[in-house]
Amino acid sequence: MNDIRVVAATLTVAGLVALSPQSTWAQALTGPTQSATAGARVFGAKECVRCHTIDGQGGTGGPDLGRAREARSLYDLAADMWNHVPQMFERMRELGIGWPSLNREEAGDLVAFLFTIDYFDPAPDTENGRRLFSDKRCVVCHQVGWVGGVVGPNLDYFAEYGSPIQIASAMWNHGPAMSDVLQTKGIERPTFTGSQLIDLIGYIGSNVTTPLDQRVAVLPGRAEEGRTLFTERRCIQCHSIRGQGGRVAPDLAGRSAHQSLTEFAAAMWNKQPAMLATMRAREISVPQLQPEEMADLVAYLYSVRYFAGSGTSQLGRTRVRQKGCLACHSLDGSGATAAPDLARIAPLGSPAEVMSVLWNHALIDADAGDQPRRWPTFSAAEMADLAAFLQSAR
Repeated sequence: MNDIRVVAATLTVAGLVALSPQSTWAQALTGPTQSATAGARVFGAKECVRCHTIDGQGGTGGPDLGRAREARSLYDLAADMWNHVPQMFERMRELGIGWPSLNREEAGDLVAFLFTIDYFDPAPDTENGRRLFSDKRCVVCHQVGWVGGVVGPNLDYFAEYGSPIQIASAMWNHGPAMSDVLQTKGIERPTFTGSQLIDLIGYIGSNVTTPLDQRVAVLPGRAEEGRTLFTERRCIQCHSIRGQGGRVAPDLAGRSAHQSLTEFAAAMWNKQPAMLATMRAREISVPQLQPEEMADLVAYLYSVRYFAGSGTSQLGRTRVRQKGCLACHSLDGSGATAAPDLARIAPLGSPAEVMSVLWNHALIDADAGDQPRRWPTFSAAEMADLAAFLQSAR
Protein backbone atom coordinates (compact mmCIF):
# COMPACT_ATOMS: atom_id res chain seq x y z
CA MET A 1 0.00 0.00 0.00
CA ASN A 2 2.93 2.32 0.62
CA ASP A 3 3.94 1.67 -3.02
CA ILE A 4 0.60 3.08 -4.16
CA ARG A 5 1.45 6.32 -2.36
CA VAL A 6 4.76 6.35 -4.25
CA VAL A 7 2.82 6.03 -7.51
CA ALA A 8 0.76 9.08 -6.54
CA ALA A 9 3.84 11.13 -5.72
CA THR A 10 5.54 9.99 -8.92
CA LEU A 11 2.57 11.19 -10.96
CA THR A 12 3.12 14.66 -9.56
CA VAL A 13 6.89 14.73 -10.03
CA ALA A 14 6.83 13.24 -13.51
CA GLY A 15 4.31 15.76 -14.77
CA LEU A 16 1.62 13.36 -15.91
CA VAL A 17 -0.80 16.20 -15.34
CA ALA A 18 0.00 17.25 -18.88
CA LEU A 19 -1.82 14.22 -20.27
CA SER A 20 -5.11 14.96 -21.98
CA PRO A 21 -8.49 13.91 -20.54
CA GLN A 22 -8.70 11.41 -23.41
CA SER A 23 -5.70 9.48 -22.03
CA THR A 24 -5.94 5.70 -22.36
CA TRP A 25 -4.12 5.00 -19.10
CA ALA A 26 -7.23 3.65 -17.36
CA GLN A 27 -7.66 -0.09 -17.78
CA ALA A 28 -10.85 -1.48 -19.28
CA LEU A 29 -13.27 -2.94 -16.77
CA THR A 30 -13.63 -6.58 -17.76
CA GLY A 31 -15.40 -7.61 -14.55
CA PRO A 32 -16.47 -6.25 -11.15
CA THR A 33 -12.90 -5.42 -10.14
CA GLN A 34 -10.82 -2.26 -10.09
CA SER A 35 -7.16 -1.28 -10.41
CA ALA A 36 -5.60 1.15 -7.93
CA THR A 37 -2.66 1.71 -10.26
CA ALA A 38 -4.95 2.63 -13.15
CA GLY A 39 -6.82 4.91 -10.73
CA ALA A 40 -3.57 6.67 -9.79
CA ARG A 41 -2.97 7.30 -13.48
CA VAL A 42 -6.51 8.62 -13.89
CA PHE A 43 -5.80 10.97 -10.98
CA GLY A 44 -2.89 12.39 -12.96
CA ALA A 45 -4.41 12.23 -16.45
CA LYS A 46 -7.59 14.06 -15.38
CA GLU A 47 -5.39 16.69 -13.69
CA CYS A 48 -6.90 16.15 -10.25
CA VAL A 49 -3.34 16.37 -8.98
CA ARG A 50 -3.16 20.05 -10.01
CA CYS A 51 -5.40 20.96 -7.05
CA HIS A 52 -5.43 17.99 -4.68
CA THR A 53 -2.57 16.68 -2.59
CA ILE A 54 -1.93 13.19 -1.27
CA ASP A 55 0.08 13.17 1.94
CA GLY A 56 1.42 16.60 1.04
CA GLN A 57 2.32 15.77 -2.58
CA GLY A 58 0.48 17.66 -5.33
CA GLY A 59 -1.43 20.92 -5.74
CA THR A 60 -2.71 23.22 -3.03
CA GLY A 61 -6.13 24.34 -4.29
CA GLY A 62 -8.09 21.42 -2.82
CA PRO A 63 -7.98 19.29 0.32
CA ASP A 64 -5.47 16.52 0.94
CA LEU A 65 -7.25 13.31 -0.04
CA GLY A 66 -4.92 10.96 1.83
CA ARG A 67 -5.74 12.00 5.37
CA ALA A 68 -9.15 10.71 6.39
CA ARG A 69 -9.88 11.43 10.04
CA GLU A 70 -13.07 9.37 10.08
CA ALA A 71 -14.70 6.71 7.93
CA ARG A 72 -16.19 7.91 4.64
CA SER A 73 -18.59 6.08 2.36
CA LEU A 74 -18.94 6.02 -1.41
CA TYR A 75 -21.85 8.37 -0.95
CA ASP A 76 -19.66 10.85 0.94
CA LEU A 77 -17.32 10.83 -2.07
CA ALA A 78 -20.14 11.21 -4.61
CA ALA A 79 -21.71 14.04 -2.59
CA ASP A 80 -18.37 15.84 -2.21
CA MET A 81 -17.65 15.56 -5.94
CA TRP A 82 -21.09 16.96 -6.82
CA ASN A 83 -21.32 19.66 -4.15
CA HIS A 84 -17.97 21.21 -5.04
CA VAL A 85 -18.56 21.39 -8.79
CA PRO A 86 -19.00 25.23 -8.86
CA GLN A 87 -15.75 25.81 -6.94
CA MET A 88 -13.87 23.19 -8.97
CA PHE A 89 -15.21 24.63 -12.22
CA GLU A 90 -13.98 28.12 -11.35
CA ARG A 91 -10.59 26.88 -10.16
CA MET A 92 -10.09 24.78 -13.30
CA ARG A 93 -11.04 27.75 -15.47
CA GLU A 94 -8.39 29.84 -13.66
CA LEU A 95 -5.80 27.14 -14.34
CA GLY A 96 -6.86 26.72 -17.97
CA ILE A 97 -7.97 23.11 -17.41
CA GLY A 98 -10.88 21.75 -19.42
CA TRP A 99 -13.58 19.83 -17.55
CA PRO A 100 -12.54 16.15 -17.81
CA SER A 101 -15.05 13.41 -18.53
CA LEU A 102 -15.07 10.29 -16.39
CA ASN A 103 -16.38 6.94 -17.60
CA ARG A 104 -17.47 4.16 -15.24
CA GLU A 105 -14.21 2.20 -15.62
CA GLU A 106 -12.18 5.28 -14.73
CA ALA A 107 -14.50 6.08 -11.81
CA GLY A 108 -14.12 2.54 -10.47
CA ASP A 109 -10.34 2.65 -10.74
CA LEU A 110 -10.27 6.09 -9.11
CA VAL A 111 -12.27 4.75 -6.15
CA ALA A 112 -9.77 1.87 -5.83
CA PHE A 113 -6.91 4.37 -5.80
CA LEU A 114 -8.60 6.52 -3.14
CA PHE A 115 -9.23 3.39 -1.10
CA THR A 116 -5.53 2.52 -1.01
CA ILE A 117 -4.51 6.01 0.15
CA ASP A 118 -6.90 5.84 3.13
CA TYR A 119 -9.51 8.25 1.78
CA PHE A 120 -12.36 6.07 3.08
CA ASP A 121 -10.90 4.81 6.36
CA PRO A 122 -8.48 6.49 8.79
CA ALA A 123 -4.88 5.50 8.15
CA PRO A 124 -4.01 2.16 9.74
CA ASP A 125 -1.74 1.91 12.75
CA THR A 126 0.69 -0.59 11.26
CA GLU A 127 2.54 -1.00 14.54
CA ASN A 128 -0.70 -2.00 16.23
CA GLY A 129 -1.37 -4.28 13.24
CA ARG A 130 1.98 -5.96 13.88
CA ARG A 131 1.05 -6.49 17.53
CA LEU A 132 -2.36 -7.86 16.56
CA PHE A 133 -0.74 -10.26 14.10
CA SER A 134 1.17 -11.71 17.04
CA ASP A 135 -1.39 -11.32 19.84
CA LYS A 136 -4.25 -12.83 17.81
CA ARG A 137 -1.90 -15.73 16.96
CA CYS A 138 -2.11 -15.17 13.19
CA VAL A 139 1.68 -15.53 13.21
CA VAL A 140 1.39 -19.20 14.19
CA CYS A 141 0.12 -20.11 10.70
CA HIS A 142 0.92 -17.15 8.43
CA GLN A 143 4.02 -15.20 7.48
CA VAL A 144 4.31 -11.45 7.03
CA GLY A 145 7.74 -10.07 6.23
CA TRP A 146 8.93 -13.70 6.12
CA VAL A 147 8.21 -14.04 9.85
CA GLY A 148 5.69 -16.63 11.02
CA GLY A 149 4.35 -20.13 10.41
CA VAL A 150 3.92 -22.03 7.17
CA VAL A 151 0.57 -23.76 7.77
CA GLY A 152 -1.29 -21.02 5.89
CA PRO A 153 -0.21 -18.95 2.87
CA ASN A 154 2.54 -16.35 3.10
CA LEU A 155 0.62 -13.06 3.16
CA ASP A 156 3.50 -11.09 1.64
CA TYR A 157 2.13 -12.03 -1.78
CA PHE A 158 -1.53 -11.18 -1.29
CA ALA A 159 -2.00 -7.55 -2.30
CA GLU A 160 -5.72 -8.20 -2.81
CA TYR A 161 -6.08 -8.59 0.96
CA GLY A 162 -6.07 -4.82 1.16
CA SER A 163 -9.70 -4.92 -0.02
CA PRO A 164 -12.29 -5.66 2.69
CA ILE A 165 -14.52 -7.35 0.10
CA GLN A 166 -11.75 -9.79 -0.75
CA ILE A 167 -10.84 -10.14 2.92
CA ALA A 168 -14.46 -11.11 3.65
CA SER A 169 -14.38 -13.64 0.80
CA ALA A 170 -11.08 -15.23 1.88
CA MET A 171 -11.99 -15.37 5.56
CA TRP A 172 -15.36 -16.93 4.76
CA ASN A 173 -13.96 -19.54 2.36
CA HIS A 174 -11.06 -20.56 4.56
CA GLY A 175 -12.74 -20.00 7.92
CA PRO A 176 -13.78 -23.62 8.54
CA ALA A 177 -10.30 -24.96 7.78
CA MET A 178 -8.67 -22.26 9.89
CA SER A 179 -10.99 -23.05 12.79
CA ASP A 180 -10.01 -26.73 12.59
CA VAL A 181 -6.30 -25.87 12.65
CA LEU A 182 -6.76 -23.51 15.59
CA GLN A 183 -8.64 -26.17 17.51
CA THR A 184 -5.92 -28.75 16.78
CA LYS A 185 -3.25 -26.36 18.04
CA GLY A 186 -5.28 -25.42 21.11
CA ILE A 187 -5.54 -21.77 20.06
CA GLU A 188 -8.68 -19.78 20.83
CA ARG A 189 -10.30 -18.49 17.65
CA PRO A 190 -9.69 -14.71 17.57
CA THR A 191 -12.30 -12.04 16.91
CA PHE A 192 -11.73 -8.60 15.40
CA THR A 193 -13.28 -5.16 15.52
CA GLY A 194 -13.41 -3.11 12.34
CA SER A 195 -10.57 -0.84 13.49
CA GLN A 196 -8.40 -3.82 14.43
CA LEU A 197 -8.93 -5.29 10.97
CA ILE A 198 -7.95 -1.95 9.40
CA ASP A 199 -4.68 -1.99 11.36
CA LEU A 200 -4.03 -5.65 10.53
CA ILE A 201 -4.70 -5.09 6.82
CA GLY A 202 -2.40 -2.05 6.94
CA TYR A 203 0.39 -4.11 8.48
CA ILE A 204 0.00 -6.86 5.87
CA GLY A 205 -0.12 -4.25 3.12
CA SER A 206 3.09 -2.60 4.30
CA ASN A 207 4.93 -5.85 3.49
CA VAL A 208 3.15 -6.80 0.25
CA THR A 209 5.40 -7.63 -2.71
CA THR A 210 2.70 -8.39 -5.32
CA PRO A 211 2.81 -6.26 -8.52
CA LEU A 212 0.80 -3.06 -8.18
CA ASP A 213 -1.36 -3.53 -11.26
CA GLN A 214 -3.34 -6.40 -9.78
CA ARG A 215 -7.10 -5.87 -10.01
CA VAL A 216 -9.15 -6.20 -6.85
CA ALA A 217 -12.80 -6.01 -5.81
CA VAL A 218 -13.31 -2.74 -3.94
CA LEU A 219 -16.72 -1.48 -5.06
CA PRO A 220 -20.05 -3.20 -4.41
CA GLY A 221 -21.06 -5.22 -7.46
CA ARG A 222 -24.43 -5.98 -9.05
CA ALA A 223 -27.42 -6.10 -6.73
CA GLU A 224 -29.50 -8.36 -8.99
CA GLU A 225 -26.70 -10.90 -9.20
CA GLY A 226 -26.33 -10.69 -5.43
CA ARG A 227 -30.03 -11.36 -4.93
CA THR A 228 -29.72 -14.51 -7.05
CA LEU A 229 -26.65 -15.63 -5.11
CA PHE A 230 -28.46 -15.05 -1.82
CA THR A 231 -30.97 -17.70 -2.90
CA GLU A 232 -28.68 -20.08 -4.79
CA ARG A 233 -26.08 -20.24 -1.97
CA ARG A 234 -28.93 -20.91 0.46
CA CYS A 235 -28.38 -17.82 2.62
CA ILE A 236 -32.16 -17.42 2.46
CA GLN A 237 -32.60 -20.75 4.25
CA CYS A 238 -31.59 -19.04 7.50
CA HIS A 239 -31.92 -15.30 6.83
CA SER A 240 -34.99 -13.48 5.56
CA ILE A 241 -35.32 -10.26 3.59
CA ARG A 242 -38.39 -8.22 4.56
CA GLY A 243 -39.99 -11.31 6.05
CA GLN A 244 -39.29 -13.58 3.06
CA GLY A 245 -36.99 -16.48 3.91
CA GLY A 246 -35.77 -18.39 6.97
CA ARG A 247 -36.43 -17.53 10.60
CA VAL A 248 -33.30 -19.05 12.15
CA ALA A 249 -31.18 -15.92 11.75
CA PRO A 250 -32.09 -12.20 11.71
CA ASP A 251 -33.92 -10.50 8.84
CA LEU A 252 -31.17 -8.53 7.06
CA ALA A 253 -33.34 -5.81 5.52
CA GLY A 254 -33.14 -2.39 7.13
CA ARG A 255 -30.69 -3.42 9.86
CA SER A 256 -28.20 -0.56 9.23
CA ALA A 257 -25.73 -2.90 10.87
CA HIS A 258 -22.38 -1.65 9.56
CA GLN A 259 -21.03 1.66 8.38
CA SER A 260 -18.02 0.31 6.50
CA LEU A 261 -17.08 -2.76 4.49
CA THR A 262 -14.22 -3.44 6.91
CA GLU A 263 -16.74 -3.72 9.76
CA PHE A 264 -18.74 -6.09 7.55
CA ALA A 265 -15.68 -8.27 6.92
CA ALA A 266 -14.96 -8.41 10.66
CA ALA A 267 -18.57 -9.37 11.40
CA MET A 268 -18.52 -12.13 8.78
CA TRP A 269 -15.48 -13.66 10.52
CA ASN A 270 -16.74 -13.17 14.07
CA LYS A 271 -20.16 -14.69 13.39
CA GLN A 272 -18.97 -17.58 11.25
CA PRO A 273 -18.77 -20.20 14.05
CA ALA A 274 -22.44 -19.67 14.94
CA MET A 275 -23.43 -19.72 11.27
CA LEU A 276 -21.46 -22.90 10.60
CA ALA A 277 -23.09 -24.65 13.57
CA THR A 278 -26.53 -23.74 12.27
CA MET A 279 -25.67 -24.87 8.74
CA ARG A 280 -24.38 -28.22 10.01
CA ALA A 281 -27.56 -28.73 12.03
CA ARG A 282 -29.66 -28.03 8.92
CA GLU A 283 -27.35 -30.07 6.65
CA ILE A 284 -26.47 -27.07 4.51
CA SER A 285 -23.05 -27.22 2.86
CA VAL A 286 -20.82 -24.18 3.33
CA PRO A 287 -20.86 -22.21 0.05
CA GLN A 288 -17.66 -20.83 -1.45
CA LEU A 289 -17.79 -17.18 -2.48
CA GLN A 290 -15.39 -15.67 -5.01
CA PRO A 291 -14.50 -11.99 -4.42
CA GLU A 292 -16.70 -10.90 -7.35
CA GLU A 293 -19.61 -12.84 -5.84
CA MET A 294 -19.00 -11.28 -2.44
CA ALA A 295 -19.08 -7.86 -4.15
CA ASP A 296 -22.46 -8.76 -5.67
CA LEU A 297 -23.81 -9.90 -2.29
CA VAL A 298 -22.60 -6.66 -0.73
CA ALA A 299 -24.45 -4.70 -3.44
CA TYR A 300 -27.63 -6.66 -2.71
CA LEU A 301 -27.27 -6.02 1.03
CA TYR A 302 -26.85 -2.32 0.27
CA SER A 303 -30.06 -2.42 -1.76
CA VAL A 304 -32.04 -3.84 1.19
CA ARG A 305 -30.48 -1.33 3.61
CA TYR A 306 -28.40 -3.78 5.58
CA PHE A 307 -25.58 -1.22 5.71
CA ALA A 308 -25.86 2.03 7.62
CA GLY A 309 -26.16 4.88 5.15
CA SER A 310 -27.86 2.81 2.45
CA GLY A 311 -30.41 4.72 0.40
CA THR A 312 -33.90 3.90 -0.81
CA SER A 313 -35.30 4.34 -4.30
CA GLN A 314 -38.53 5.85 -2.99
CA LEU A 315 -36.69 8.59 -1.11
CA GLY A 316 -34.50 9.09 -4.18
CA ARG A 317 -37.58 10.04 -6.18
CA THR A 318 -38.38 12.59 -3.50
CA ARG A 319 -34.85 14.00 -3.66
CA VAL A 320 -35.21 14.52 -7.41
CA ARG A 321 -38.13 16.86 -6.76
CA GLN A 322 -36.60 18.56 -3.71
CA LYS A 323 -33.29 19.38 -5.37
CA GLY A 324 -34.70 21.06 -8.44
CA CYS A 325 -33.79 18.32 -10.92
CA LEU A 326 -37.18 18.81 -12.61
CA ALA A 327 -36.03 22.20 -13.90
CA CYS A 328 -34.41 20.16 -16.70
CA HIS A 329 -35.65 16.60 -16.25
CA SER A 330 -39.11 15.13 -16.06
CA LEU A 331 -40.28 12.41 -13.68
CA ASP A 332 -43.12 10.13 -14.76
CA GLY A 333 -43.96 12.68 -17.45
CA SER A 334 -44.08 15.64 -15.04
CA GLY A 335 -41.48 18.41 -15.22
CA ALA A 336 -39.24 19.90 -17.90
CA THR A 337 -38.38 18.24 -21.19
CA ALA A 338 -34.83 19.50 -21.76
CA ALA A 339 -33.39 16.26 -20.35
CA PRO A 340 -34.61 12.63 -20.14
CA ASP A 341 -37.39 11.44 -17.85
CA LEU A 342 -35.53 10.05 -14.84
CA ALA A 343 -38.16 7.39 -14.18
CA ARG A 344 -37.65 5.91 -17.64
CA ILE A 345 -33.89 5.78 -18.02
CA ALA A 346 -32.07 2.47 -18.00
CA PRO A 347 -30.92 1.71 -14.45
CA LEU A 348 -27.28 2.56 -13.74
CA GLY A 349 -25.45 -0.66 -13.03
CA SER A 350 -22.99 0.26 -10.28
CA PRO A 351 -21.96 3.00 -7.85
CA ALA A 352 -19.08 3.83 -10.19
CA GLU A 353 -21.53 4.41 -13.05
CA VAL A 354 -23.67 6.66 -10.85
CA MET A 355 -20.56 8.68 -9.96
CA SER A 356 -19.43 9.02 -13.57
CA VAL A 357 -22.89 10.04 -14.80
CA LEU A 358 -23.26 12.70 -12.10
CA TRP A 359 -19.75 14.03 -12.78
CA ASN A 360 -20.28 14.25 -16.52
CA HIS A 361 -23.75 15.74 -16.01
CA ALA A 362 -22.18 18.48 -13.89
CA LEU A 363 -20.31 19.79 -16.94
CA ILE A 364 -23.56 20.23 -18.85
CA ASP A 365 -25.00 22.35 -16.04
CA ALA A 366 -21.79 24.30 -15.45
CA ASP A 367 -21.64 25.28 -19.12
CA ALA A 368 -25.33 26.21 -19.26
CA GLY A 369 -24.72 29.94 -18.90
CA ASP A 370 -22.86 32.72 -17.13
CA GLN A 371 -25.46 32.90 -14.36
CA PRO A 372 -26.47 29.30 -13.56
CA ARG A 373 -29.25 28.68 -11.07
CA ARG A 374 -28.41 27.89 -7.46
CA TRP A 375 -26.37 24.69 -7.32
CA PRO A 376 -28.18 21.99 -5.32
CA THR A 377 -26.14 20.16 -2.70
CA PHE A 378 -26.57 16.68 -1.26
CA SER A 379 -25.70 15.14 2.07
CA ALA A 380 -24.25 11.62 1.96
CA ALA A 381 -27.65 10.22 2.99
CA GLU A 382 -29.44 12.17 0.25
CA MET A 383 -26.86 11.03 -2.31
CA ALA A 384 -27.41 7.42 -1.19
CA ASP A 385 -31.14 7.83 -1.88
CA LEU A 386 -30.48 9.39 -5.29
CA ALA A 387 -28.04 6.61 -6.17
CA ALA A 388 -30.58 3.95 -5.13
CA PHE A 389 -33.15 5.58 -7.40
CA LEU A 390 -30.80 5.87 -10.36
CA GLN A 391 -29.77 2.24 -9.93
CA SER A 392 -33.36 1.05 -9.95
CA ALA A 393 -35.09 3.49 -12.31
CA ARG A 394 -36.97 2.11 -15.29
